[in-house]
Amino acid sequence: MQTVKVRKVGNSLGMVLPKEAVARMNVREGDTIYLTETPDGGFRLTPVNEDFAEQIGLADDIMREDRNILRELAKR
Repeated sequence: MQTVKVRKVGNSLGMVLPKEAVARMNVREGDTIYLTETPDGGFRLTPVNEDFAEQIGLADDIMREDRNILRELAKR
């Protein structure tokens, strides 16, 4: 387990990730990462997968457009 220090960055707070963690995540300066909450109340950082993000966006569009159809299917 590694620790990181929380620092003030402008009006926000930020953390500097150790270079080993950055290398394992395969991210670089300017990349976007996901911060997701875990069931146990913690958080998880993962790199953004652009292909997956696009697929999720398309799925959201379909679910919005076909909301009524999906509701009916869920009843069965």
